[in-house]
Amino acid sequence: MRAPISVIVPTLNAEHQLGACLTALMPGLEAGLIRELIVTDGGSDDATLAIARAWGAETVEGPASRGGQLARGCAQAQGMWLLVLHADTVLQEGWVAAVVKHLETHEAGWFKLRFAQGGTAGRIVAGWANLRSRLGLPYGDQGLLIPRALYSDVGGYPDQPLMEDVAIARALRGRLRALDAIALTSPARYHRQGWLRRGAHNIWTLMRYFGGASPHQLAESYRR
Repeated sequence: MRAPISVIVPTLNAEHQLGACLTALMPGLEAGLIRELIVTDGGSDDATLAIARAWGAETVEGPASRGGQLARGCAQAQGMWLLVLHADTVLQEGWVAAVVKHLETHEAGWFKLRFAQGGTAGRIVAGWANLRSRLGLPYGDQGLLIPRALYSDVGGYPDQPLMEDVAIARALRGRLRALDAIALTSPARYHRQGWLRRGAHNIWTLMRYFGGASPHQLAESYRR
């Protein structure tokens, strides 16, 4: 029986993060869970693709757009389950058992968020993120484990540069479960901009999106 999971990782100049993300997947490979690794790149001009290929990943290239990259990667996947991870997300010890248990369901799952070296501010922001996720709105840095059939039923990822994770979470409302495992993610943006400022900006961006703002306009504001 073939391994059930295709792992899809969107990248853009992720040479410094990708290795840790992929190393954390090794227990899943050893347990016979991972069928293939797909790195879907948005035009990196660093060593990202070389690193991905050295790890044996299939690479897909196209324009830089998180939603478009994920749609292309998922379209190439052959597994019965899709595990979508950001390049700066590192699954923590125990994730394999949590995933094996979840494979008995027919629903999508997300990992509990924790920040690397986030301190008190990081714990507060992660607590809010996990509460938001329990209310049906996990973000992409928490990973998404989803049956291929369910992914197809909800229409997959939209080709948009931002809020693609919110879009698919809304489509999956009522079909999302918390996995009993941790996804450790980078706090780099929060460290650069400040925890309060970055958190407020994220909430404002989400409110604008719910209010009908274009994902392309939001992406420009987000990058600034």
